[in-house]
Amino acid sequence: MRLVILSRRRSLYSTKRLVEAASARGHKVQVIDPLRLAISVSRRSPRLFYGGRELKNVDAVIPRIGASITAYGLAVLRQFEMMGTFPLNESQAIARSRDKLRCLQILSREEVGMPETAYARQPGDIEKVLDIVGGPPVVIKLLEGTQGKGVVLAETSKAATSVVEAFHDLDQNILIQRFIKESSGRDVRAFVVGRRVVAAMERKNEKPGEFRSNIHRGGEGHPIKLPKEYRMTAIRAASAIGLDVAGVDMLISNEGPMIMEVNSSPGLEGIETTTNVDVATKIIRHMERILGRRTTRSTVRS
Repeated sequence: MRLVILSRRRSLYSTKRLVEAASARGHKVQVIDPLRLAISVSRRSPRLFYGGRELKNVDAVIPRIGASITAYGLAVLRQFEMMGTFPLNESQAIARSRDKLRCLQILSREEVGMPETAYARQPGDIEKVLDIVGGPPVVIKLLEGTQGKGVVLAETSKAATSVVEAFHDLDQNILIQRFIKESSGRDVRAFVVGRRVVAAMERKNEKPGEFRSNIHRGGEGHPIKLPKEYRMTAIRAASAIGLDVAGVDMLISNEGPMIMEVNSSPGLEGIETTTNVDVATKIIRHMERILGRRTTRSTVRS
């Protein structure tokens, strides 16, 4: 199998591990910065160019598209899809996951547990929004934030109003969510590959006053065996968004699992080093199974 990994740098842990896993299983792997690909749109056929040469005969593509290059990265991935290349995660599913509000709307339709969430564009609506989510304390999130950035805990109505006004002055869109007190400083990440949870960890942050559990914010991971309810919630969430591979972050609440985020490009370092599970190989083997089924169906049809 000829495989392309879309990544800004080959040296990144996740990219490096996927290259190792694919190469160990006999696949030809090429790491390409999506920003260095040129897209050709014509009536005859969709094409991609890298380093001045046309990129051809790629069997599968693994998108490791960072949030800062989402728009162009998804354009490149759509071009691969139009060329008939199998994507590990489809462009449309990644787009859904990157739009936090759209993601929550889809999960709400599927009746997946999540904290009460409100979205309003005008600062004057803040009192009504606070009532919708049950009043302060509340968590205020930037729609485009990642790794715990742009997430603020407002413990009073006055603090919430100040934060909302500040974000709106910067022309930033925000979500306001009910604060799940019993989950403060801790959450669960379930790594889903092909409708299975292949690894899971609980993340805790013991820093005084820190409610975010992200490892990038100082949290520490511990391997856990997820209860069935949490496993099924993670699988349902990934499936609802349309992702074959996802990192699903859940709050541990008295009402059961509550989805915090569905990540379409989850990092491998934290989950692999914490659980000692070879997630990279599980991802490559999953791709092999899917491509094997596609090849079998094509052979039968012919």
